[in-house]
Amino acid sequence: MTVYFIGAGPGAPDLLTLRGADLLARCTVCLYAGSLVPQEMLDRCPPGARLVDTARMPLPDIVGELVAAHAAGLDVARLHSGDISLYSAFTEQAGRLDAAGVPYEIVPGVPAFAAAAASLRRELTVPGVGQSLLVTRVSTLSTDMPPGEDLTSLARTGVTLALHLAAHRAQAIADELTPHYGADCPVAVVAFASRPDERVVRCTLADLPRRLAEEGITKTAVIFVGKVLAPAEFEESYLYSARRLRVPGASH
Repeated sequence: MTVYFIGAGPGAPDLLTLRGADLLARCTVCLYAGSLVPQEMLDRCPPGARLVDTARMPLPDIVGELVAAHAAGLDVARLHSGDISLYSAFTEQAGRLDAAGVPYEIVPGVPAFAAAAASLRRELTVPGVGQSLLVTRVSTLSTDMPPGEDLTSLARTGVTLALHLAAHRAQAIADELTPHYGADCPVAVVAFASRPDERVVRCTLADLPRRLAEEGITKTAVIFVGKVLAPAEFEESYLYSARRLRVPGASH
């Protein structure tokens, strides 16, 4: 039997992929990430399915549930918010499943930064303004950043930033980024992207701490920093330009 690690997306139940929904409907065991997964998504599980909220479960207990289901001949849906490739704690679960000989697959989901960009109605790569996106976070009490990945070091690149798990460090973010991006650099914050309680804050880097404090945003938010958020001028993409289309035999 198989454990399916399914990216549940940013929160809206209809942003679950078709593949994820099909698997969820056939797995008789589902482990899900507490308040991050909406009830409407769990309603897709088959009648009588075992539903396990892992919000306050330690890793050995979570893996124990997965291994026990496998031993019983049951497929398992392991629902994580967003996409499995980012901040999902997949690696430590996968390592223990490998050791136990339990097979697993990954089903990708809509990442939070993509849902947040959609809420902003913004493309995060704008020709002539910014063509790179750096997805990162800040150090917390639970996990420090590796050497060379502290915010000050990363800020030296000057590329557009998407900061996860960082809203509670607004002042530190402003202090560390201002020397590299400037106090007037555009910032956008999307909390609870795609959910009914979604909130959007647009401001400058200098105003970020004050605005987040006013809104009471301390978690479940993505913070974007970069000129692509408010490009005054930009080049149009060559891909769809009349210049490219006039070139005989031109292709991608």
